[in-house]
Amino acid sequence: MSKKNAEDNEKGLPKAALVIIILIVVAAVVFIVMGQREKFEPVVAGTVAPEFELPGIDGKQHKLSEYKGKVVFLNFWATWCKPCAEEIPSMQSLHENLKAFPFEIVAVSVDTDGIEVLEPFLKQYGVTFPVLHDRKGKIKELFKTTGVPETFIIDQNGVIAEKVWGPRDWADPASTKVIMDLVQYGPKDKSSYKSTR
Repeated sequence: MSKKNAEDNEKGLPKAALVIIILIVVAAVVFIVMGQREKFEPVVAGTVAPEFELPGIDGKQHKLSEYKGKVVFLNFWATWCKPCAEEIPSMQSLHENLKAFPFEIVAVSVDTDGIEVLEPFLKQYGVTFPVLHDRKGKIKELFKTTGVPETFIIDQNGVIAEKVWGPRDWADPASTKVIMDLVQYGPKDKSSYKSTR
């Protein structure tokens, strides 16, 4: 081997090593980003609702999967939220009107104070549907909520049929169309589900 060929081989070796190192770094970054992507993807209509377990004001632990086979109205709220307080009476009416159907309202309080804050609020509004307490905010983060109130209408198969940001008058037939369609006709193709404001 000539001296020139030996020098070329020595120069090529660091370049090859550099290329390999760059490829390894790029592969590691892609792997990390893909692994973290789920962490940042929003929970939207057409996706399966994440499973969770929380304590209820009844003192028992409740899982979302307990309600499979029913249409679930999952509402995130707080006692300090004025729009939440305005929305609660129509939620209670909806609960009472659909008692005979496979339907359940599950209200998740994101109050960081203890349960003693919830009880007088719920009594004031005559709430009789299940209320769970997400004091540490883990379920709020799991559902990637952006504020309160925020509601997820979940079909009988556990798929989010509608995501609603902000308060609604749940006594208004236009607000309950998705719920009534699910109760009467069952789940639809998930591509037809939507998120609304």
